[in-house]
Amino acid sequence: MPSLTAIAGVRQRYPRLTRGVLELVLVLVLWLGYSLSRLLADTAMTPALQRAHGLLHIEKHLGLHWEVPLNQLFSAHEVLGLLGSYWYAALHYVVTFAVLVWLYLRGRHTYLPARRALAIATILGLVIYLMLPTAPPRFLGGYVDVLDLHAAAGWWGTDASAPRGLGGLTNQLAAFPSLHAGWALWCAIALHRHARWSWVKVLGWLYAVGTAVVIVGTGNHWVLDVLVGWLVIVTGFMVADGLPVRADRDRRGRMGPPDGALANRRAQLAVD
Repeated sequence: MPSLTAIAGVRQRYPRLTRGVLELVLVLVLWLGYSLSRLLADTAMTPALQRAHGLLHIEKHLGLHWEVPLNQLFSAHEVLGLLGSYWYAALHYVVTFAVLVWLYLRGRHTYLPARRALAIATILGLVIYLMLPTAPPRFLGGYVDVLDLHAAAGWWGTDASAPRGLGGLTNQLAAFPSLHAGWALWCAIALHRHARWSWVKVLGWLYAVGTAVVIVGTGNHWVLDVLVGWLVIVTGFMVADGLPVRADRDRRGRMGPPDGALANRRAQLAVD
C-alpha cells in the first residue's frame, strides 16, 4: 500500500486532481446514501394514497390540477411518450453530473456553494420522503404509467425508472417532493449564475421546465411535487450562499484569490 508520505506528496503535487477525486467519491457516497435511505421510508400504501388524494384536493382548489391533460398527451402520442420516458430515466443523473463537473472545473468559489446547495436540498427532500411517503399519480385510477408503457424499449422495468430487475431497490412512494424537478432547477440556477453565454442559460431553464412537464406527464409526480421540489432547491441555495468558502491553493500550497476576483483582475488586464 502507498505510504501516507507518498499520498501527501501526490496531493501536494496534483492538488486539483486529488481534490477532484475526493469530490467524486463524496458525490458518489452522498448519492448512494440517498438512494439507500429512501428504502427506509414507510411502504404502507393506504396512507400514501391518502396523501396523494390530499395533494390532488389542494391542486384542484388552487387550479393546478394539470396531471390529466399532460398524462393523456404523453400516453396518446408514442414518440412523445418514449422521449419522455428516456428523459425521465436518464437526464436526471447525466445532466446533473455534467453540471457538477463543469462547476468544479471553474473553481472552488463556483463549485462549492452549488454543491452545498444540492446536498442540503437533497437531504431536505429525503427528510420529507421519510416523513410523508406519497403515492404518485400512476398509482391512482385514471392515470397511465408512461414508463411502464414503453418499458420494452428502454433499460427500465415496470417499477418507476429503476433498471430492469432492480425495482425492489427503489421506493416508489418517494414522490413528494420531486427531486427530478429540484435537481433540474438546480442545474438551471447554476447555469444562470455562471454560464458565459445567454443561450446556455436559456437551455438550463428550458431543461428545468421540460423536466417538470415530463415528470407530471409520465404519471410519476403531482404538480405540487414539482413546486415543493423547486422550493427545497431554493432553500438549499439560500443556506449555501451564507456559508464561507476558502480560497483555492496553488501548487505550492499558497492561498490564491477567489475565482471571481481573479476573473475581474484578468478582465482589467485585458482592457488595459
